[in-house]
Amino acid sequence: MKKGMLLAVVFMLVACSNGGDKRYYQLPAATDSAPLPSLSQNTAGRHVWLSRVNVSDFLAGNGVVYQTSDVEYVTASNNLWASPLEQQLQQTLAANLTNALPGTLVSSSPVAGDQDTIVVNITSFQGRYDGKAVIRGEWLLTHKDTISRFPINVTLSQGQDGYDAMVRTLAQGWLQVSHNIAGQISLVR
Repeated sequence: MKKGMLLAVVFMLVACSNGGDKRYYQLPAATDSAPLPSLSQNTAGRHVWLSRVNVSDFLAGNGVVYQTSDVEYVTASNNLWASPLEQQLQQTLAANLTNALPGTLVSSSPVAGDQDTIVVNITSFQGRYDGKAVIRGEWLLTHKDTISRFPINVTLSQGQDGYDAMVRTLAQGWLQVSHNIAGQISLVR
């Protein structure tokens, strides 16, 4: 019985990964989601350099990653990111921070003068076998001569099955991360 179930699962995985058309996914922009509340009290005239967003090696490929157990991850061969995940995360984070911090120049390149610097390191950005989307990592804020480290730990339930729902849920989680970063930035002055 166990051998038959195992064979059926292997057959389903092979069938799902080998056949069909390739599908490409892009994280929706903040304007496609609920807007972030304005946090502009302490940010007028401020410059924030979003230096980079790094992702773990297993996330850096073209395929969308799905966690099949507590120790196993699968990279899809037909469900692909439309552009590199690092690039999508950086672009949407910059847009989300710009939306949340009016009066603040958020840039992906350094600007002259006094600026805060953000570096984001993502270790998890995937759907999971229990119907959850997981985003983990940390971000670093350099303000003047002080470096502060903040954890990223977001787990959200997917409303539906499938890659479309997973990507939308990951985008919601990334919006939540953006809001947390914007909140911290507005506290530091």
